[in-house]
Amino acid sequence: MAGNRTSVDAMADVIMEGLLEYADLASDTVKEAVTESAKTVKKEIQAGAPSRTGKYKKSWRTKKTKESSNGLVIMVHSKDRYQIAHLLEHGHAKRGGGRVAAIPHIAPAESKGEEELLERIERGLKP
Repeated sequence: MAGNRTSVDAMADVIMEGLLEYADLASDTVKEAVTESAKTVKKEIQAGAPSRTGKYKKSWRTKKTKESSNGLVIMVHSKDRYQIAHLLEHGHAKRGGGRVAAIPHIAPAESKGEEELLERIERGLKP
């Protein structure tokens, strides 16, 4: 039985190449999953947001805040109506007494986005 012989140094180089290739694939997969999940969170927030005039619903944006060779941070935020986001999400007191009911639309979208992100990463990294 004839086989190829390699030195330990050559074997280490081949293993390192394989690991670097996998790391590149994993970071690309994670970045793509983060981007798609951020888009989904934005759409979910817009779908659940109250719309008296529609300006608040349309104000939601995604913004890439930090990117490195192996990571990506995307922020989902209300561009020009950020002052009322927490009031709508949690409710607030009225001037004359009483309370305005909460309309939870950010927290459900966030939790759905987290689940989707994990699923996308797992799907992308399975062989």
